[in-house]
Amino acid sequence: MDLLNTLVEKGLRRELPTREEALAVLATSDDELLDVVAAAGKVRRQWFGRRVKLNYLVNLKSGLCPEDCSYCSQRLGSEAGILKYTWLKPDEASQAAAAGVAGGAKRVCLVASGRGPTDRDVERVGRTIEAIKEQNEGVEVCACLGLLSDGQAERLRDAGADAYNHNLNTSEGTYGQITKTHTYADRVDTVRKAHAAGLSACSGLIAGMGETDEDLVDVVYALRELDSDSVPVNFLIPFEGTPLAKEWNLTPQRCLRILAMVRFVCPDVEVRIAGGREVHLRSMQPLALNIANSIFLGDYLTSEGQAGQADLDMIADAGFEVEGAGTTTLPRHRADALAAAGAAGGGCGSSASAGCGSSAEKAEEGAGCGSHSGGCGPCGGHAVPAPAEEPQTETAANGARTDLVAVRRRGAGTDLAPNA
Repeated sequence: MDLLNTLVEKGLRRELPTREEALAVLATSDDELLDVVAAAGKVRRQWFGRRVKLNYLVNLKSGLCPEDCSYCSQRLGSEAGILKYTWLKPDEASQAAAAGVAGGAKRVCLVASGRGPTDRDVERVGRTIEAIKEQNEGVEVCACLGLLSDGQAERLRDAGADAYNHNLNTSEGTYGQITKTHTYADRVDTVRKAHAAGLSACSGLIAGMGETDEDLVDVVYALRELDSDSVPVNFLIPFEGTPLAKEWNLTPQRCLRILAMVRFVCPDVEVRIAGGREVHLRSMQPLALNIANSIFLGDYLTSEGQAGQADLDMIADAGFEVEGAGTTTLPRHRADALAAAGAAGGGCGSSASAGCGSSAEKAEEGAGCGSHSGGCGPCGGHAVPAPAEEPQTETAANGARTDLVAVRRRGAGTDLAPNA
């Protein structure tokens, strides 16, 4: 297809596709799907080789959120039967992080529910970051604490944070239909604060909330304009007890097209398959690794994910390799820019300063993150079954396996084995 050849050429040059080209990717037929994946795979391999970065979520504070985000099981008024607890202590969070690192995770993502942190919360998270870095040499730490006030990003950076996650989630035009308690502009402001402080900006989206193709393209173009280093792509998990519980709009094929569109628009950034991959991609997950170069290991914030060992087996069986701690994720031009921004801000993320991996070097020579929707925290082993609830056996009209959604039961205060 001429469209795919054009998109590959633009991706290898880091050139922005036209909106019409991005929309055309989402409109391709099932007969063209493997060609779309192969084309996106060429761009992915140019910048990231066959490496897969593993990320591990630690839920520092679960539930009891005053915000009304329609997709979230932790929202104000949610009736989802999720774990609810206040702040983990630094040593508890560090132990949870160590389980992910032992399973191969390179980045630990510290998430807390709520509108945004108080200054006391930032101090608390700072102590947690220090504890994690003391016990896990070389690990990257990303914080996801909601909307930031002035100066808080700098304090997180000074405490050792490498990145900050705050997702845009959906387009500016439809944001007010999803959330009323804060605005799209509030989210953009927080991503910019993180960037200005020299933190690596992690910001992504949630697909499957009833949005149009135009909405998807709008939010991905906005993420490119914000210059996010990492773009998590969440696929809505329709939790019972939330306003979007009946939104089953995704198929594996649709998910692959969305990932490909993100890769073409953001060719040289870390594209991460985040929450909902097991539910919506299902047996197509290995194919998605040809497009994305990053995943979460194990469980998510309030839902169970695939077993950590199954993730590792999937990566190996698909012919990919887990990215090591000594390799920089980003291509050299992005890593250098991040290092310069960190130095200007008085700090520097470890991923930027660690040096550039061989795949990134070759790519450069050849070319001339919360949402609280996805993630998870201290996770127990999948070898131990979660307490049974009423089984869900319904199948949506589009073939969605609604029975695959499982609320996470393993968590803080348990003695279950880690999921990695």
